[in-house]
Amino acid sequence: MIERWSRDQVLALAPDAASRKAAQGVASPGKWQVRGVAGALLYGACRGSGATPYLACVDLTEPAYRCTCPSRKFPCKHALGLLLLWAGDAVPEGTQAPAWATEWLTARTARATSTRSPAQPPTESEPAPERQPAGAGAGVGQQSNGVGVGPERRPEKAEVGPERQPAEAGAGRQVEKAEVEPGQQADGVEMGPARQPAGAESVRHGRVGAGLAEVERWLADQVRQGLAGAAEHEWDGLAKRLIDAQAPGLAGMVSRLAQVRAGDDWPGRLLAEYALINLLAVAYRRRAELPAPLARTVLIRAGFPVTREEVLAGPALRDHWDVLGRRDEMQDRLTARRVWLRGRRSGRAALVLSFAPQGQPLDASLVTGVALDADVAFYPGAAPLRALVADRHGTVPAAGPPPGGPPEQALEEVARAVAEDPWVESWPVVLTDVVPERTALGGLPLHPAAHDPWRLLAVSGGHPLTVAAEWTPRGLRPLTTWDDDGAAVIL
Repeated sequence: MIERWSRDQVLALAPDAASRKAAQGVASPGKWQVRGVAGALLYGACRGSGATPYLACVDLTEPAYRCTCPSRKFPCKHALGLLLLWAGDAVPEGTQAPAWATEWLTARTARATSTRSPAQPPTESEPAPERQPAGAGAGVGQQSNGVGVGPERRPEKAEVGPERQPAEAGAGRQVEKAEVEPGQQADGVEMGPARQPAGAESVRHGRVGAGLAEVERWLADQVRQGLAGAAEHEWDGLAKRLIDAQAPGLAGMVSRLAQVRAGDDWPGRLLAEYALINLLAVAYRRRAELPAPLARTVLIRAGFPVTREEVLAGPALRDHWDVLGRRDEMQDRLTARRVWLRGRRSGRAALVLSFAPQGQPLDASLVTGVALDADVAFYPGAAPLRALVADRHGTVPAAGPPPGGPPEQALEEVARAVAEDPWVESWPVVLTDVVPERTALGGLPLHPAAHDPWRLLAVSGGHPLTVAAEWTPRGLRPLTTWDDDGAAVIL
């Protein structure tokens, strides 16, 4: 039995505000001729403007969606409205699903089985054996075939689940300076230090080395002239030259300096950014002297990508993963989604990162507040954080808030991560028994953009609670809390 989601969890799946509003308009039992849930299959037939109802299905284990309406939004308002009814206990359980719903679920299961790696599943909280690159039956970015419907059904739009979501980093797109920031690989560039021919690798290292040597000289000039003399056009020009030098990661760090300069506390922050850029440039020049994991981190931060196939071919960790929360942010012409996970047994933190052009759907397969039994494969590095969900084995009862600890324990975890990877910019933490304030949480400052968290304050009512948050150098960004009944409240 799938644990029932809250209204907040359902509405968080909507691709935009208009979809959230429209979904609430169809979340009425009178709109649905048929509705029911059989195991993990939620289905319904919603009256539309025509004579034929729209047929909506949701596989609650992913989740994945299918609807015969013409909308290109995923999930559409009918799938969301059906989920809202289910969340409100307005969908009968244990009923026999109609053929059009079971056929869709059977086809999904068959595709997942055929693409799953033949390797034996790992034991819980233990690394998995190496898998074939294609062995990610529930991974983001894979394609799936169409689903057959009965002869009287109208053509349906493409199914969207983890197999149909946009590729994790916009495969095939050209990397631009604002699309890559520290901590993110320059995805979409299908070449990395492990996949290039020796000659091409040597040429690229030469270009990157020359570009970073220019950065060191430029930073020395900036310090001699004073921070106030920095101009935005200089940063733009340097970022473009770093792109030409095939160092998109460092270009991303430089391109955001203008945003730092626009803040009220810019002198200290700008100097800190200069220090991190200089540290990366020096570390790249001296990478042969570094431990192998740290040297790999330096290459990735500079802009040498790691392909999805390489990650999935490596070991994976099976655990019960709590989805702590997510945050979307705009990056030039793309929307980036960060979804934070934490393993209940291993205590490992993980970041699932996806991109999509503005107006296009992002990966919505990880529902905040849900716990997954899954294999997670990590990108390499000194402090591995970014990851892919390689294989799913179903959901597990969340059983209330995820395990956490006091603020001191969270700071120790962050300190270890920063010691291993000085360019870490965010990390998920779970704080227990903390009382939120307008500018602080458990004595730790909130990010300036997160001040006055009224919803969190209302749930707390002045009492301690558990809060999942994203740590950043500027303060905490609250993501999710849990009420007295153990239900997730998205902040």
